[in-house]
Amino acid sequence: MIASFGVEKNDVARWAGFTGAIFSVSQSLTAVAWGRASDKFGRKPVILTGLASTMVCFLLWGMSTSLPMAITVRAIMGGGNGNVGIIRTMVAEMVPERELQPKAFSLMPLVWSIGSVFGPAFGGFFARPAEQYPEFFGHIEYFKRYPFVLPNLMACCVFFISFMTGLLFLKETLHSKRHRRDWGLLLGEKLTRPFKRPEGHAKRRRLSFVDDEASAPLLADSAAPRSKQIALRTEPVTLKEIFTQQTSINLLAYTFLALHSVAYDQVLPVFLNYPCVVPDETNTHLPFQFTGGFGLSSDKIGTIYTVYGIACGVVQFLLFPTLCARFGVLTCYRVATLIFPLIYFTTPYTALIRSTTIRYAIFLAIMLVKGFVVIIGFPCTTILLTNSASSLRILGTLNGFATTFSGLGRAVGPAAVGAVFSWGAREGYAVAPWWLLGVIAMVGAVPAWFIVEGDGPARGLAEGQVEDEEEEESLLTGGENGRGWDDGAAALETVIGAPADPGEDGREGRKGGKKGYGTL
Repeated sequence: MIASFGVEKNDVARWAGFTGAIFSVSQSLTAVAWGRASDKFGRKPVILTGLASTMVCFLLWGMSTSLPMAITVRAIMGGGNGNVGIIRTMVAEMVPERELQPKAFSLMPLVWSIGSVFGPAFGGFFARPAEQYPEFFGHIEYFKRYPFVLPNLMACCVFFISFMTGLLFLKETLHSKRHRRDWGLLLGEKLTRPFKRPEGHAKRRRLSFVDDEASAPLLADSAAPRSKQIALRTEPVTLKEIFTQQTSINLLAYTFLALHSVAYDQVLPVFLNYPCVVPDETNTHLPFQFTGGFGLSSDKIGTIYTVYGIACGVVQFLLFPTLCARFGVLTCYRVATLIFPLIYFTTPYTALIRSTTIRYAIFLAIMLVKGFVVIIGFPCTTILLTNSASSLRILGTLNGFATTFSGLGRAVGPAAVGAVFSWGAREGYAVAPWWLLGVIAMVGAVPAWFIVEGDGPARGLAEGQVEDEEEEESLLTGGENGRGWDDGAAALETVIGAPADPGEDGREGRKGGKKGYGTL
């Protein structure tokens, strides 16, 4: 697509890296704001806003006719979506148990792997449809004018399905908004009700008086503890709470991982598309001076990424939770950081292999190993970052900062590596961008050995639960100025129709009613 704008062949990598970088820069500038918005308004509305924004931007991206327009759309796309950090926050809020975190956090890379299957396939098979499939699209002027819009239209359909699924079925996880009426969920319940199996008549029974009395609230609605009241008493999150020593180390490790991993993924298609060069004495002086790529077309690159995505999905679903359960999250992450440099150092030398079969076999093996360590690395560092948080109340903002720092890494990495790739292609040093990535990965492996696995933010949730229980106990036993007992007595009087007076140890209350239920 970048080449179709009239960009020189040797400069495609540089502008492709810059286009990817502008997305990450915009995302990093707005990630904290999106995180704070999710802490204030709820996770669900912010996620739906991000999906709608990205859906519109995808259509505009496919209709881009110039490099400035494409860069502008990518910038808007990055700034209008902060869902990466918010989704991680929702997973952490839904699954606070450490033993279940590997399975829960492995779902996000699994979905990413599925996207890696269909995304490149759509891009490779349906780009330029009027040229690739003239019998179907050759007479449609729209696809001639916008040759890259068809795969983006398909992506828009996927985004629309995601938006409607979230609107109708996604439940809010923010504690202060969890019990708010959700019209989307109500609509989803009504739409799916005809498809649900009705409960059998034998399972239904008429509730007796005792059932009604046992299920009646002991406290009046006005006396029940409210999460909104607790949220109002919560002080604003401070930077000191967020940037502890361990969260800072985890953020640094996450930034380096995003930098070199995403940069590799951005420059790899350019390397695969770059023309083959037969090595000889004039252009090759090992181990550093040589040039050339694989010379593949976009549809073949899409096929390679499809195989890559399927393999990564299988590994993600079957191996990752087992490895983390056996060796631990921190150990798996440390091993992954040591493998990354080896992958980057060896990748460019696959272009020198003359046998086509051996070249593709070794290259696919390197890609699968890279996919495996990415599958290990990203969920592990997400779990470690989540467990370094002191409480759930800072998690949304913390993940916003994580998206900001990783966005900076994803901006600097592709831009720098793309520029180095263009320089290496001109000067005959194809090894330059890959060895740069290898050095960055080696530096990024250092913080992993200073990480200490935390207990997780569940203790913050536990404190909130204790506070709820203390408030409820206060209301039952008298609360402030003895009002709690009065409200409880009123509720009991409604149930049993008899006055309830506390008395000593509740004995006078038992005398006041004919039934003993007031002693509850």
